[in-house]
Amino acid sequence: MELSAVLDREMGCTREELLRWLPAATAHAPCRAEGGELVLSVGAGEVRIAAAERPPRRIAGVVLPVLAVRFRFVALDAAAREAFLARWDLCTQRGGG
Repeated sequence: MELSAVLDREMGCTREELLRWLPAATAHAPCRAEGGELVLSVGAGEVRIAAAERPPRRIAGVVLPVLAVRFRFVALDAAAREAFLARWDLCTQRGGG
């Protein structure tokens, strides 16, 4: 059973938006800043999140922010990682229509 994993994603948001979404997206998990990462206590393990701004995407007249986000899961099994990401995705998705 793998208890450590890394996931890299690009998100269409700013760092400020990510921080506003953090409490709901993590079920208000205890959080601390450490060495440029946010460290969340999740169950028996932790999720370490690092974010770096990337150049914005331009589509015609629309400019979208891009944030490279790295999730490092420590001492969390696959089921715990999937549960964390399911909530994260639900709370950080943007509406469309």
